[in-house]
Amino acid sequence: MTVPGEEQRVASGFIRSYVITGGRELPSADDLSLITLVTVAPGQGLPVRPSPETLAIWELCSGGYLSVAEVSARLELPVGVVRLLLTDLIREGRLLRRAAPPPAQAPDPRLLEKVLHGLQRRFA
Repeated sequence: MTVPGEEQRVASGFIRSYVITGGRELPSADDLSLITLVTVAPGQGLPVRPSPETLAIWELCSGGYLSVAEVSARLELPVGVVRLLLTDLIREGRLLRRAAPPPAQAPDPRLLEKVLHGLQRRFA
C-alpha cells in the first residue's frame, strides 16, 4: 500500500539526483568509501558559481574532516550523488581526502595475559 503523494516524492528524488549530477554516471564505492574523510583544502576558494549542493558541501567541510556518510546524511542526498560531487571537488583540488586508517592488528594474547596477571597481582 502506498501513501498518497509518495510516488511523487520518489519520482522527484530521482529527477533531483539526475539534475544535480548532470546525468553523469555515479562513481563506484571504491573511489570514496563511506568512511573516507574529506575537508576543504587550505588556500582554496569556492568554484565560480557553485551549485547549492557544492556550497553546502563547502560549508560543511570547512569545519574539519567529515566522512562521506556524514556529508550525505547532513545534505539528505543519496551517497552516490554526494560521492560524485565530492570527487569533482577533490579532482579540482578544492577538497582533501584522507582514507580511513588500516584496521588495527589484534594484540598478542600472551601480552594481554601478562597485563592481566600484573593487574591481578597489583589490585587483588
